[in-house]
Amino acid sequence: MKFIAIIPARYASTRFPGKPLAILGGKTVIERVYEQVQKVLEDVYVATDDERIFDAVIAFGGHAVMTSANHKSGTDRIAEAVMKIGGDYDVVVNVQGDEPFIQPEQIETLCQCFDDPSTQIATLGKRFTDIAGIENPNSPKIVVDNRGFAMYFSRSVIPYIRGAAQETWAEHYPYLKHLGIYAYRKEVLEEVTHLPQSSLEIAESLEQLRWLQNGYRIKVAETEFETVGIDTPEDLQKAEEFLNR
Repeated sequence: MKFIAIIPARYASTRFPGKPLAILGGKTVIERVYEQVQKVLEDVYVATDDERIFDAVIAFGGHAVMTSANHKSGTDRIAEAVMKIGGDYDVVVNVQGDEPFIQPEQIETLCQCFDDPSTQIATLGKRFTDIAGIENPNSPKIVVDNRGFAMYFSRSVIPYIRGAAQETWAEHYPYLKHLGIYAYRKEVLEEVTHLPQSSLEIAESLEQLRWLQNGYRIKVAETEFETVGIDTPEDLQKAEEFLNR
């Protein structure tokens, strides 16, 4: 199969304007993401709506494509990018532009999901280790079936462990934290961008529920690596410290 990676990157951000161009260890955040992805996949593009980001990517020798500023989600942006790029790709990998420490093994694991012909969309999960993480509504939980396909994503703690103290729940069930990296069969990516918002998506504010509610199958692969996303200037400082270590 032929894979292409698209990294959506916007300049506008409420909590951290210009985040993709912030400097981390002497390089921009977007360059660090790009380098990590390129360790696994040959065809990598940044999809952006800002000429400053476009120019920065070209300057470090990367590939970039300009997309509309009116997209409501990163999924819509990468779909437009794939259409503009063209090519006979089978699978599109969507890597967030604010995760400079994404591991090559994570991308490889995601791509391997498509060895199963019934996989339409793939994503990653990591085991929670404590109840504080499980209870955090900003860390969506994944419930999977026996074949590793997602049954549901939720900000709530699911499943509920009956008859056990909540602080011990992590000992009773392998709760999975959802990591926001996806891959789609090319034709499926095009299809899901035409779906209207679903009731579950609106309720939980999780775009992937739109796909599940419309019957698409999402394969979930486990990873041992934690992602270190950058959402605020404070996160950038923590990332600098992490890089130095």
